[in-house]
Amino acid sequence: MKATNVKPAEGKLGVLVVGLGAVSSTFMTGVLMARKGLAKPVGSMTQYDKIRVGKGADKKYLKYADIVPMATLDDIVFGAWDVYPANAYESAINCEVLKERDINPVKDELEAIKPMKAAFDHNYAKRLDGENVMVGKTRWEMVEQLREDIRNFKKEAGVDRVVVLWAASTEVYVPVDENVHGTLAAMEAAMKADDKEHIAPSMCYAYAALTEGAPFIMGAPNTTVDIPAMWELSEKTGMPISGKDFKTGQTLVKSGFAPIIGTRCLGLSGWFSTNILGNRDGLVLDEPANFRTKEVSKLSTLESILVPEEQPDLYTDYYHKVRINYYPPRNDNKEGWDNIDIFGWMGYPMQIKINFLCRDSILAAPLCLDLVLLSDLAARAGRHGIQRFLSFFLKSPMHDYTKGEVPVNHLFQQYVMLKNAIREMGGYEADEEID
Repeated sequence: MKATNVKPAEGKLGVLVVGLGAVSSTFMTGVLMARKGLAKPVGSMTQYDKIRVGKGADKKYLKYADIVPMATLDDIVFGAWDVYPANAYESAINCEVLKERDINPVKDELEAIKPMKAAFDHNYAKRLDGENVMVGKTRWEMVEQLREDIRNFKKEAGVDRVVVLWAASTEVYVPVDENVHGTLAAMEAAMKADDKEHIAPSMCYAYAALTEGAPFIMGAPNTTVDIPAMWELSEKTGMPISGKDFKTGQTLVKSGFAPIIGTRCLGLSGWFSTNILGNRDGLVLDEPANFRTKEVSKLSTLESILVPEEQPDLYTDYYHKVRINYYPPRNDNKEGWDNIDIFGWMGYPMQIKINFLCRDSILAAPLCLDLVLLSDLAARAGRHGIQRFLSFFLKSPMHDYTKGEVPVNHLFQQYVMLKNAIREMGGYEADEEID
């Protein structure tokens, strides 16, 4: 390993997860099983991917941990907040993502992960009604309690560093209001004034994490860290932020398949995407106000890959529709259908159909691991503010829209950004260009 300015990954890494549902209980079980040698962390880039460093005679392909100092699975200590009091073992069993035989070998460790009381507002997720919540607290009191929770966890768990990961439900859509979300001072004033309309509970978690020196990752499409006030806070605290919305099933396909159409210079008339899913995620998204948040995230992918201004003959006026349908029998095994209407030579129409029967939490768990380990790495490397190199893992990557920045949604361009960041942090040249 080359000499780098990245601080070593010494001591334990605390991973505090907001939401102890299907995604997080699957993530935790997999990490605990993998470090016992009883399962493989398949799908995790940090555990499997190899990146080229150097060129010519100096060229080598190395795993991330051979390029930069990474925390290991053995370093991780889990904690959580959730609106329901069930511990991680009960949650893993109840969610029915994993078979009992794949949970029981780490039963004791999972049972020890008991969720702290959630900072929760029923108006932001009307389909949830748990009793493990902070009662009667203003937004600012929520922040103060969450900060105390982080400090207590750090002390009691004996961890040196903490990363906070949102793996909870999608909140109702909060439009960005410049008067509240435009500056840190305005956001703090709104929190102290208990402005429940503009300050989502997720913002309280992000504020508490960053203020306590913990990177924050937004795994849902919520308006949380993608506002100038949070960018200001992350710069002030020197902490990295990333989000939003884990890129698991249909959007992963879209961000990888749309480049095929664009690279081959084929035209697009329309792209219709629909999903069926059960679990708590599906239940919450069955509420129109919550679906609106998800819809904005899922719709944003295509428009920055197949850009009308760049190829007016091919991508002017195509129709893009996204639907999510709650269907309890499927539980965590969601199904995505894509109908893509394209046209080719002389404008003749063709169709592509994609049917992805995926397991949401099985795809999300490795993303959680990678985002946590890479956010911790970024913090030790002194990187703060928006971590654009983590766009690879997210449906709706954060970007500075106040300056007209367009997010990179093209999967293979995102991969170049990821590789270059690892190279740079490892003391190598960032030698790939995004074309």
